Formats: sequence, C-alpha cells, structure tokens
Amino acid sequence: MTKILLLGSGELGKELTIAAKRAGEYVIACDNYNNAPAMQVADESEIINMLDSHELQSVVDKHQPNIIFCEIEAIRTEKLFDFEAQGIKVVPSAKAVNYTMNRRAIRDLASQKLGLRTAKYCYASTYEEFISAVKEIGIPCVVKPLMSSSGHGQSYIHDKKDIDSAFSTAMEGARGDVKEIIVEEFIHFDSEFTLLTVTQQNGKTLFCPPIGHVQKNGDYRESWLPFTLPDTALQEAQNIADKITKTLTGNGVWGVEFFYTTDGEVIFSELSPRPHDTGMVTLAHTTNINEFELHFRAAMGFPIPSIHTEHAGCSAVILSPISSNIPLKYNLEEAYKEDKTYIRIFGKPTATIGRRMGVALCYDDVSADINNLRKRTKEVAKKVLGTDPYMDK
Repeated sequence: MTKILLLGSGELGKELTIAAKRAGEYVIACDNYNNAPAMQVADESEIINMLDSHELQSVVDKHQPNIIFCEIEAIRTEKLFDFEAQGIKVVPSAKAVNYTMNRRAIRDLASQKLGLRTAKYCYASTYEEFISAVKEIGIPCVVKPLMSSSGHGQSYIHDKKDIDSAFSTAMEGARGDVKEIIVEEFIHFDSEFTLLTVTQQNGKTLFCPPIGHVQKNGDYRESWLPFTLPDTALQEAQNIADKITKTLTGNGVWGVEFFYTTDGEVIFSELSPRPHDTGMVTLAHTTNINEFELHFRAAMGFPIPSIHTEHAGCSAVILSPISSNIPLKYNLEEAYKEDKTYIRIFGKPTATIGRRMGVALCYDDVSADINNLRKRTKEVAKKVLGTDPYMDK
C-alpha cells in the first residue's frame, strides 16, 4: 500500500483522493481548515499551515509518505526539494511545483527561456512600480497576483479609474506570502481552452481532447468537450504543452491553458501541475479516463494506453448565494430530474457569496449540439442553489 500525502484538500483533491482510494491506497489530506472536502474521504487528515516549512517537515516526519501530491498554490514549495532528496516522490516533481506555483517563474520560463508566445507582461511589488507597469503594457490590461488560483485577486483595467481598485484587489487576493503583481497585455481572443497533458513515467506524453471554457474575472464558470479547433492549432498547442512539461519534468496531469485568437494564433496563458478546474468536465464520461484517474495513474507509474472521447459533456459551476458558517442545503431533487446529469457537491463546510460549492455535469452522444448541452448544464446548475454560474462574486 502506498501512503499518499495530499497538500491542499479542496474539490480537486477530493476527486484525486477518491481515485487513490479506489486503487486501495492510503491518503492523508492536509489543509489549513477542518473538514475540507478531501478530508471527508481520506484515511487521515492534518490541519497545518503549508507555508510553514517546519509544519510541513513535521507532518512528513509523522506520516512518512511515499508520495506527495500538491493541490494548491500556497505551499512552501522550496521544501519539496528536501522531500525529494529524502526519496519521497513529489508529483509531478518538486521543480514543476516550484515553478508553476508562482506566475513570475512560469511566465519567465515560457517567454524568455522557451521562446513561447505569451501576453506581454510586467511585474510590480509597489504602487509606483504598478503604475509604471500599467503604462508599459497599456490599457486595457489584466492584473493578477503572482500567487493565486481560481481568479482570486484578478481584475481588468478598462479605464484609468480602474487602476487603484485593481492594485488593491491584486494585493488583497494574493495567496501565500508573495505580495507581487503581474500586469498583462489584454489578448483579444476568440476563445480559451485547456489542453490536459499527461506525462508518463514509462510511456509517451498523451493529450486529452481540448476543453473549451469560459472564465469570469479569472475564475472558471463552465467548460465543455468536444471543443472545435483546427488541426494546425491543436498541433501547435500540443507542441507547446509537450515542450514546457518536458522542461519542468515529472509525471502526472498538467492543465495547460491557451488563448485562441480571432487570427488563428495559439497563445500560452497558464499552466497548473495537477488536474484543472475546467477538466472536471471529464467526470461526465467525456473521456474514457477522467483527469483525476489520469493524474493518479501517471504519478504511480501505471500505464495509460490511450485517451479518447466517449461523450459530449459540459460542466457549470454551482455558486453560493449567501455567506454561511454551516453547510448549505442543496436542491438536488429538481436538478436530478434532468436525464444524463450528475451533480458533484464538494462538501465545503462554510460558504461566502459566489464561492464555488459544486458543479453540474451533463452529457450526451458525441454528435450532440454542444451549445444546447451548455445551455442545459447551466440551467441544471442554477436549480441547485438558485444562482446563475455567471453571477458576480
């Protein structure tokens, strides 16, 4: 039996834990609050500050894991190199997690070292540097904390009057102890998509079919598969994903995000060294193996013969309409009246307005009209808590 230490126990960690438990493995789920989603299905749990290297070392010493999965950004990633030196496998690798948990490192790697096309960008750690960066990039532009996830701290500057609020939002939304901002060129894109990339220990790199998605303020609201993309654009995206994941090293699933412009250009956007929010659509049997099973199998060194499309499917987020210190009540009866539908409630013990509490998943035959399926999925999601997936937070 393999002992797995999971750092970060949100909804992605919960599904990963389920995949590991189905294979008979032992999971210790860690987060900074009690009863996090993955803790509800793990063998043991620990509440720790994952930015504290001493607390990380303490939990590793206590449990002696064979493998460490990282589900969130707010981790003292430098410590992962020590664990690797001790013979503990870090997924995908300590190098990969250290690079990708900070937007500065991964953006510089992609743009400056690998020569990939990205949005133009500048960094700032003070208000004066921020003003200079905005002038350099120009308006409109996108503002993000260097360390964050799910759109926390992200905003857009459409006019000079947005500058002060964008700075405050980014600084307040930063996760961890990195108080630095990245200002990015606004890309006029036709669509956004995720290419789930699977690097294997003893096999070739595989790609899931591209997943279309829509974000609002940097946070995913819906995703769907299949997503139509010209063959040349798909090949370009696969080449980019293959190049950057090989550089970062390791085995597992990577969520590689791209812009696809109206001119047919593929532009690298972001990369996560783990299953991706938008990839939850694979829980609707869109692919023969969902992204969490893929991540687990690749990390464990189990073979993955192929990945192929089985159904058309869509996901839409279920957002909380209220703030609450107790679990919410979900209207599942109405949602389940819809055929070919799944509801995944994450089990978060508390809620804030606009917090992602679950996801609706609908599927159909591969030939189904994807726009109708997207509409149906959003309607199902709205029934659960009465909130539209595109509501403001």
